Amino acid sequence: MYHYTRESLTPAKCYKLLSGSIVPRPIAWITTLGPQPNQILNIAPFSFFSALASELPLLSLSIGRKQQQPKDTATNLLTNQEAVVHLVGQPLAADMNKTAASLPADQSELALTSLTTTPSRTVSVPALAAPKVRFETTLYQYVPITGKNDQIITDLFILEVTDFYFADDVLDPQSLHVNIQHLDPLARLAGATYGTVDDLFEMKRPL
Repeated sequence: MYHYTRESLTPAKCYKLLSGSIVPRPIAWITTLGPQPNQILNIAPFSFFSALASELPLLSLSIGRKQQQPKDTATNLLTNQEAVVHLVGQPLAADMNKTAASLPADQSELALTSLTTTPSRTVSVPALAAPKVRFETTLYQYVPITGKNDQIITDLFILEVTDFYFADDVLDPQSLHVNIQHLDPLARLAGATYGTVDDLFEMKRPL
């Protein structure tokens, strides 16, 4: 096996090894609102994302910094403490990718796409209408991740889900079974590579 010590790798090489091997990763497509008075709608995808707990429905979201500065999503979350997290189906891949563009904070990624928005019920942040699953969330906990020089290198957010939304063809309301084929989730792999869910199989856990 190839072996590398942490000290022998640059941060970019660490990212390449981690993002290339911890796969597939779900994509959190997040809407937030910028600060008053304009409250520009920001839309951005992130793949360092997961469910964290279910007794209290919590999601984790890690947002790396750019040139030691927080990204707009992180700034908006700290300011307004609200976000809508959408899951990305394969048909929305192109629009999702467009919203990964680096725009000034006073410009919305919505203008780059054909997407429309819909009001949320509990939070003030609008949601995207097209995704088949979304969660309205509020900020539960913020954890600044610092490096060896005590500078913040990553903004870690724990988000509490207040509202769940599922398209009719995705959820069985009786069993709460999510139809993964109809959801057709897009997964992030390495670099510019993405994947989809296919060749499913079942395996019972031991008692």
